[in-house]
Amino acid sequence: MLDSPELKPLTEQTSPTPGSGVTVVPVILSGGSGTRLWPMSRASFPKQLWPLLSEYSLLQETVARARQVSLASPIIVCNEEHRFLIAEQLREAGVEHARILLEPIGRNSAPAIAAAALLVAETDPGAVLWMMAADAAMTKPAALPAAMDLAVAGAERGMVVTFGMHPTRPETGYGYIETGAPVPGVPGLSQVKAFREKPGVKQAEEFIDSGDYLWNSGMFVFRADTLIREMEQHAPKVMEGVRASYAARASDLDFERLGADEFKRVPDISIDYAIAEKSAHVAVVPTDLGWSDVGSWDALWDISSKDSHGNVSIGDVLIEDSANCYVRSDKLLTAVAGVEDAVVVVTEDAVLVTHRDKAQDVKKVVDRLKREKRPEAAVHNRCYRPWGFYESLIQNDRFQVKRIVVQPGQKLSLQKHFHRAEHWVVVGGVALVTRDEDKVLVRENESIYLPQGCIHRMENPGKIPLTLIEVQTGSYLGEDDIVRIEDSYNRT
Repeated sequence: MLDSPELKPLTEQTSPTPGSGVTVVPVILSGGSGTRLWPMSRASFPKQLWPLLSEYSLLQETVARARQVSLASPIIVCNEEHRFLIAEQLREAGVEHARILLEPIGRNSAPAIAAAALLVAETDPGAVLWMMAADAAMTKPAALPAAMDLAVAGAERGMVVTFGMHPTRPETGYGYIETGAPVPGVPGLSQVKAFREKPGVKQAEEFIDSGDYLWNSGMFVFRADTLIREMEQHAPKVMEGVRASYAARASDLDFERLGADEFKRVPDISIDYAIAEKSAHVAVVPTDLGWSDVGSWDALWDISSKDSHGNVSIGDVLIEDSANCYVRSDKLLTAVAGVEDAVVVVTEDAVLVTHRDKAQDVKKVVDRLKREKRPEAAVHNRCYRPWGFYESLIQNDRFQVKRIVVQPGQKLSLQKHFHRAEHWVVVGGVALVTRDEDKVLVRENESIYLPQGCIHRMENPGKIPLTLIEVQTGSYLGEDDIVRIEDSYNRT
């Protein structure tokens, strides 16, 4: 695992703002699905929410890095499906007063950062925004404050500043930045001559040999008013649509929900295409942060701690006579023998085996699963909800057995089913169950029957997690056979 001293513990992170004294607002984009890290990363629980490199999730590590250079509360831009998961991970990280912007639909980085800029500009248009993805890693975070000082200095001069990573190999999975002349008055900051798409092997080698190219990290620093100005000039349709969506936003618990109809009409475009490749005011900070976008299993192997044979093993894993492998198992004992450069990932409902050189092709597997309408393409066996989670243990045509865990103080929606009955057996904690007009306290080793069509609700009034086994019986057991009558989390 990575050595991440700045993450221990997250709740004690304190740090100064950059030397210039300006406000730096971290803006963390958490909209990706990370399909190349399937079967762990899926749309329902993407890679940024997993602890892939330490005991903390990538999102939590990103928040910790933000605290190195800013005490301002972060803005998280995410989709609606992940809002409660992200709020809970922020709470675990000791982050208070975070602002969470909800996208009705993914529209790439340009609309997301435009919405965040409008939010900040309402109270402080001169604030500096630090835009970053929630799913990247840095193995050399000590170099970050100095790099941020340069970036902020450029942003204060009205520039859009990105971070360019010194390349260590001819990587074909990253975009590149061609550096230009130094920026006058800011030693260490360079103008951007051009952005380059992901190259082939030969061109990547040429980039490395020239010494004029950096990896494009996708991180940007700019003032809120600068971003709005540049967007209005170079991507007016994006800015127009985001303004309309922002004006139609609504507060929902701890979230700011952008107007759905307006946001769906916004063009789908990245900040690179919308602004960075068009603006004459783009600069780059060349630096070495040990950065990786953790975009594939091979990239994850590259930055993870290894044994003497170059193997990474996580979970209940046995490796014999093998070298340079990445082997990860959630539960099952996984044994690998006599192989080299292999990736083996085992989850509860799927197994991936591939050569490390073919790690980028995992996306093709996910695309095929989607075409075949396989649920494994997008959802895990364990499904997280704002109140806790559930997972299927046994499933058949006429019955299903689930394990349900409800966190203290939380409760499910008041609901009913048209096609199934349920039997609940409490195996840990205490459940307060609403069944039509009755309220029943069900303790450990006790059970309750909920006939088809009855109005019911489960809640945890205790101080420890409530765990129960649910047995469903009926002609149809799909999750869409739920009629919500009342819900604490404003779900429909």
